[in-house]
Amino acid sequence: MTEHDTRSAAERNRAQQQSGEEPAERAASADQRHDDGAQVSTGKETAGAPEAAIPELVIISGMSGAGRSTAAKCLEDLGWFVVDNLPPALIPTMVELGARSQGNVARIAVVVDVRGRRFFDNLRESLADLDARGVTRRIVFLESSDEALVRRFESVRRPHPLQGDGRIVDGIAAERELLRELRGDADLVIDTSSLNVHELRAKMDAQFAGEEEPELRATVMSFGYKYGLPVDADLVVDCRFLPNPHWVPELRPYTGLNEEVSGYVFNQPGAKEFLDRYTELLQLVAAGYRREGKRYVTIAVGCTGGKHRSVAMSEKLAGRLAAEGVETVVVHRDMGRE
Repeated sequence: MTEHDTRSAAERNRAQQQSGEEPAERAASADQRHDDGAQVSTGKETAGAPEAAIPELVIISGMSGAGRSTAAKCLEDLGWFVVDNLPPALIPTMVELGARSQGNVARIAVVVDVRGRRFFDNLRESLADLDARGVTRRIVFLESSDEALVRRFESVRRPHPLQGDGRIVDGIAAERELLRELRGDADLVIDTSSLNVHELRAKMDAQFAGEEEPELRATVMSFGYKYGLPVDADLVVDCRFLPNPHWVPELRPYTGLNEEVSGYVFNQPGAKEFLDRYTELLQLVAAGYRREGKRYVTIAVGCTGGKHRSVAMSEKLAGRLAAEGVETVVVHRDMGRE
């Protein structure tokens, strides 16, 4: 050791004695910092310190052009902290940073899509990590028909992210295959094929605007089979076994919202019994959904045109669910299309 080193050590000892800090304590303090002075965790928590609150997490994904940006903007307007196009491998890190914010970031929404496709394989691992940490997370999947997506891409004159040298439909097909498994794991699937921006925002508000998160949210949707099955339906109910009010001249102009039409439908043999039995079945299904942590269910009720029988049955079924404590939204998809 040189004379200069000896003087430097002596000066450090005097400084420590003047500050009342023992050398071992100073060394421990220094170990908590990088050379650049950044504070890092030592893995030891202060006794009595409150445990960090884990933020609530929503993962928004789905087809390009289906409305992910609109859904994310809606959550942002509702006070969520929104991160667009975050690599899936960084989602647990984002949640950890939110937990350190002392409650300032209590709800986080992350948009994951094929623009980050080289990171997309890490999503499954990240979801497993979140589950192991006990993070409350939900997946919202935005869906749309091929025709609607092609129309939207052509209207803005932009290529599909996955079409490469092919056509837009080639990119859509590749994306559907890539997202197939994630769609199956989604808690909430929203079909935006026939929705405008305001209608999509209304759907998001209906699901996330409440101050308290309910145990289960249900969307009861009437539809007409001649217009196709709703792609976002979890359960499908067929009311075509009942006589069609369309063939009753005085009822044809009205819809299932009309008391006379509803009375006609439920005076048919088997209508009330069907409603009672299906309500019992939904009670069983809802209990299972709660056990599995599924918070959203879409029940599609169909008839031929989506105007009479399905509308009347949807209204009654929604009333039964609401009476059971399930927060319920009623949507009549095809009413008015004829």
